[in-house]
Amino acid sequence: MPDIHAFALGPLQTNCYLVSNDKDALVIDPGGPPEPVVRQAQTRNAQIRMILNTHLHFDHLYGNQALHKATGAPILVPEKDVPLLASGLGRGNYMGMPKVEDFAYQTLREGRQSFIGLDCLVLPTPGHSPGSLSFYFPDLTAVFVGDVLFAGSIGRTDFFGGDLETLLDTVRSQLFALPPDTRVYPGHGPATTIAEEQAGNPFFVE
Repeated sequence: MPDIHAFALGPLQTNCYLVSNDKDALVIDPGGPPEPVVRQAQTRNAQIRMILNTHLHFDHLYGNQALHKATGAPILVPEKDVPLLASGLGRGNYMGMPKVEDFAYQTLREGRQSFIGLDCLVLPTPGHSPGSLSFYFPDLTAVFVGDVLFAGSIGRTDFFGGDLETLLDTVRSQLFALPPDTRVYPGHGPATTIAEEQAGNPFFVE
């Protein structure tokens, strides 16, 4: 039975998600020391097969290399965000934050894919960063959106590569096109649903 566990990790309490499917698991946005994530996977007797990043801002990356070392899982990242890894936004040492440990990565492709036996639609959702991706799993009725959409709010757009109009269009065209009961798992704060945000998010309610 597929299962989702959330962890708030790192200096900015970034949401990290462990998605399990029988004996296989993946991790989305390990933003801090990943030991709790590894322990939960072990409790489920699940092997972490891959690490997905929704975008390449430092607070979502702090646990990448440590989790890779612990599990051997490859790190998959949005191709259009790779240039951020040459800046403080991606490498850390930014706004007083720690440095991100270097990590090797592969780039993700958009569109329909299968991860750990689950169908996934990898959606381009720019606006918070140039290459932000969201991961929609129909079988879980869940979408993992990074910092594009929050419960009652949206991601900031004043970082390099951010753009408010792009983000608003992204949410309307990509995320609000998903089924209303889809659970939204953001990079910070509580989960919500597409229906709740369509009805009550002040950035989209006339």
